[in-house]
Amino acid sequence: VMNTLGLIQIGLILSCTTIISSLQCNHLPLQQRKVIENSLRLLDKMGKKFPQQCLREKMSFKFPTQVLQPRQKDTIGVAIEEIFQHIFSIFSKNLTLAAWDGTALDEFQNGLYLQIEQLEACVIKKHTHYRWSKEASRLKLKKYFRKIDCFLKDKKHDLCSWEISRAEMRRCLQLIDKATRKL
Repeated sequence: VMNTLGLIQIGLILSCTTIISSLQCNHLPLQQRKVIENSLRLLDKMGKKFPQQCLREKMSFKFPTQVLQPRQKDTIGVAIEEIFQHIFSIFSKNLTLAAWDGTALDEFQNGLYLQIEQLEACVIKKHTHYRWSKEASRLKLKKYFRKIDCFLKDKKHDLCSWEISRAEMRRCLQLIDKATRKL
């Protein structure tokens, strides 16, 4: 749960980012790499090493890598924005048993949120969004994140389910990083 101070910070940052955003759109891939690096660092900082007792519960979610191999830069941007929204959504609820560092978690959420805003401001022209919304890729992404969500629910959001999901999000961000480096 985000505290009021966090929301005030986001508000201030957003009012500044809209001014700067037009300048930043040209540097989006570079900026995304920084956000991803930072998010990966925060994911590591949030929790300790992967707990041994969770190894036997490991699960394969099979990220749909084809969503990060479209023809156009715009579509990749839309895909990444969608992925960030899903990750943000997953990491915004039922975290009580996760036993993570709260500050790192807040920073992680804030970073994702700002990047979503940035992507919406830059990459997405309405027609791209419309085309993307009808694509099979979008459905594949939804299915992938639904699997993670259901897994967390089935395990009643226990420590291991969160650790497995955190490891999966790490993999997911690494795949995005690989894709943006090719842009």
